[in-house]
Amino acid sequence: MASCSLSVTSYHHHHHHHHHHQQQQHKLNNGNKNCSFSFSNGFPRLSPAIVPISRAKFEKFDGPDSITEGPPIADQPRTSQSQDEDLEDDRDLPPDLVGAIRQSGQASAAFISSGGMRAIVELLIPQLQFLDAEGAQAELWELSRIFLETLMEETGLQKVKAIFPDAGAAALLKYQWKDATFGFSSLSDRKPVQDEDEVVVMVVPDYQMLEYVERIASRLSNDPPRPLIMWNPRLVSEDVGVGFNVRKLRKYFLSTFNVVYSMRPMPTGAIFRCYPGMWKVFYDDENRPNRYLLAKELPSRPDATELELIFGEVAEESEKQPSIFGRAMGIFNSLNRFMKAISR
Repeated sequence: MASCSLSVTSYHHHHHHHHHHQQQQHKLNNGNKNCSFSFSNGFPRLSPAIVPISRAKFEKFDGPDSITEGPPIADQPRTSQSQDEDLEDDRDLPPDLVGAIRQSGQASAAFISSGGMRAIVELLIPQLQFLDAEGAQAELWELSRIFLETLMEETGLQKVKAIFPDAGAAALLKYQWKDATFGFSSLSDRKPVQDEDEVVVMVVPDYQMLEYVERIASRLSNDPPRPLIMWNPRLVSEDVGVGFNVRKLRKYFLSTFNVVYSMRPMPTGAIFRCYPGMWKVFYDDENRPNRYLLAKELPSRPDATELELIFGEVAEESEKQPSIFGRAMGIFNSLNRFMKAISR
């Protein structure tokens, strides 16, 4: 799929400037069709709350109504494309958020098809950090639906059970998505999993529900064993009140899962893993805006020490720039508009 590489510019005033849209159209039609995923330089090391998953591909949604103008980019005829693109370091990064969600569904399906039993998908997107923001939950549910449908298409399984965090959400979505082909339940249901369920997906399970999560997981391990996917779990709380034993048990429980998809923006790059591929650490390509170079491939998730070594010098430089925080918020706002556009 030829998807344009786009770059987020933070426009702080969103009046309907026609010349702004023309500029965008001109930029989009420039034949710049590489499938890369991007974050602009120098993202702040703040809490993950402000780190949007993409920083740049979404400029076509940057204006409030640009979504309705003209055909989607992907449907435009492909222009001649250089053959070198397949050799690009960042070729396997998705073109946009929906692309990332679909890719995570494909990774999960590949994992299950190869006999895998416990998987985690993590996309560090603003919706997960700001669940109390207006409309954020509705957008999150829509994204989870894309994941569930991709998983069903890719595995060919008929009986997929989606377990939502609470009974209210499960009931509402079951009512709203009358044509959904997966089943609905919630973590606290008396019987959240039926014998005929072939795969179970927990959508954003929360640390307050850990006991239920573990109970369902252990039930799925036996008789007959069925795969469990945790989609964007929020099981690690920063709560100081959590005792050592609870933390140890939680760490052990999480260690029984394979992270089949991970996408995490970093101050000067990104960490990415898409099963069955290796973990990849990318850094910003100084010479080409919004593109990445591969710093390192690892068989398992890089820890803080390894990342420090890889990003060390670059990160120090970026922390000296004062305007980073403002720029981050601009990018976050464009991403939010993009989310509203895709969840209409």
